[in-house]
Amino acid sequence: MLEYSVVSVGLRIFVLVLLIIVLLLGGIIWFDYLGLIDAKSKIAPIFGLFGIKRAIIENVDDPLLLEKERLKKQIEALALRAEEHGAREDKITLQEQELAQIQEQLEEKEGALEDREKMFNERVRAFENRRVNLEQNSAYLVGMPPDNAVKILINMDDQDIIDVFRMTEELAKKAGEASLVSYWLSLMPATRAADLQRKMAGQTGG
Repeated sequence: MLEYSVVSVGLRIFVLVLLIIVLLLGGIIWFDYLGLIDAKSKIAPIFGLFGIKRAIIENVDDPLLLEKERLKKQIEALALRAEEHGAREDKITLQEQELAQIQEQLEEKEGALEDREKMFNERVRAFENRRVNLEQNSAYLVGMPPDNAVKILINMDDQDIIDVFRMTEELAKKAGEASLVSYWLSLMPATRAADLQRKMAGQTGG
């Protein structure tokens, strides 16, 4: 019975002491809230022993504190927006470089096509000019005595003679007249006439 009383008294004392500590802490916090004492700075070391770091707000009494916080948030938002804007600019710059490269390639292809067209037109003009010359030479040779025409033809290259012969036959066919090519060949040396006929047959067959 005595042992039970001793335990009960000790427990009561512990509870009373704990109650006093709780009331003491509650009073300190209440007085700190009322602004009668500055308990935060005094109990901060105690929190530090337990590894608890309390957020300290400087200049609590500053009337512009809320305005400064709002301005700070706006600055952070502007910084984020500027970063996003910079990323978009980089993307646009990359796209512009790609478009410039594509445009350069297209210009190169266009230039190559223009060169091809120019070469083709030059060949067409050269062909047309040669055809005009062949028509004029054929008409000139047809209009002179055959012996004189053969003397001129013999001094020409074989391919030029063949071209004149073909133009003469074409013009005669269009005019519905007989061609003088066979007669010119009969007036030429036999060897030269045979070579020309063989070449004309070979080119026609090819």
